Amino acid sequence: MDYDIAEQKIKEIISESDSSRLLQNCIGYLYEKFAKYSWAGIYIMKGNNLVLGPWKGKQATEHTKIPIGKGICGHAAKTGRTEIVSDVSSDDRYLACFVSTRSEIVVPIKKNGKIVGEIDIDSDIPNAFDSKDAVFLEKIADMLAKHI
Repeated sequence: MDYDIAEQKIKEIISESDSSRLLQNCIGYLYEKFAKYSWAGIYIMKGNNLVLGPWKGKQATEHTKIPIGKGICGHAAKTGRTEIVSDVSSDDRYLACFVSTRSEIVVPIKKNGKIVGEIDIDSDIPNAFDSKDAVFLEKIADMLAKHI
């Protein structure tokens, strides 16, 4: 999938969707259009925790509530920086969700400089994510920020 085409499609989804379905539609699109994305979800910041919102994948994750600072998601929420983990088995922070997961990218969603959520994507492929994924997903996070 071409990132520019996907970015345009996400803009369309955001402009056409009502707010209750917007996040689910965006996650569904990312999961369906990027073959290397084996699980995609959005966590919403609630107090000192990330709480799982819309997701798409073969199965649900057991990690529906993640404290800030715990795991890769919690670390990204604490630092406010995108995290790319090429090999989750070599990262002590990784909270195992699926046996098949090999790599992960977590992108904070910020509103007025404050973390309000995250995009979390797993891949069954090692080293699946690079700077192109980061730039693309950071643009999507910026688009979604006003809807969280």
